[in-house]
Amino acid sequence: MAKKKDKDDEEKPKGGKMKMIIGAVLLLAAGAGGAYGAFAAGLIGDAGGPQEPDVPQLVRKGEADPYPPPAGDDDAGAVVYGEGGSEYRTAYYSFEDNFTSNLLNSPSLIQTDLAVSTQHDGRVLQWVKQHELAIRSAVLVQLAATPEEDLFSVEGKEGLSDRLTKAINGVLEAEEGFGGIESVHFKGLLVQ
Repeated sequence: MAKKKDKDDEEKPKGGKMKMIIGAVLLLAAGAGGAYGAFAAGLIGDAGGPQEPDVPQLVRKGEADPYPPPAGDDDAGAVVYGEGGSEYRTAYYSFEDNFTSNLLNSPSLIQTDLAVSTQHDGRVLQWVKQHELAIRSAVLVQLAATPEEDLFSVEGKEGLSDRLTKAINGVLEAEEGFGGIESVHFKGLLVQ
């Protein structure tokens, strides 16, 4: 019986050591998995450095736009860019309907046909199209705040274009968090 007792004593520590080793390996694996999850979630460590906000990026001439602008009526084919000027391509969006408004302290009306331009990716023009109703309202407010005499000089028209650009960017910033319109262009302008 003494042999049996010695044999049992020898086996118990072996089984206990094996259980401890397996337990330790499981704890290490769980800890490593938890640490990896926390790292991947950005809770610890530097998960790839500072993340830039996902805002429209400038598009160089000849580069593909990752977000194509809204389709226009003209399919002119591939664009061939010149070697001079800006290194970024300019994309345009034309509003389908004219804008008509009274002028400030005047019985006259302004009727204008507008387009906007951006050098950022197509999201900006997609947002212009999506928020056209709010943009139309902001444009009409600016037109109604314009004195008639401002429309008879180049400087006055440029000032109106700048105010319209700010108004449109204000709508886009409020709705999407990013403006991106560089200019408002007059396709037609009539004061009556």
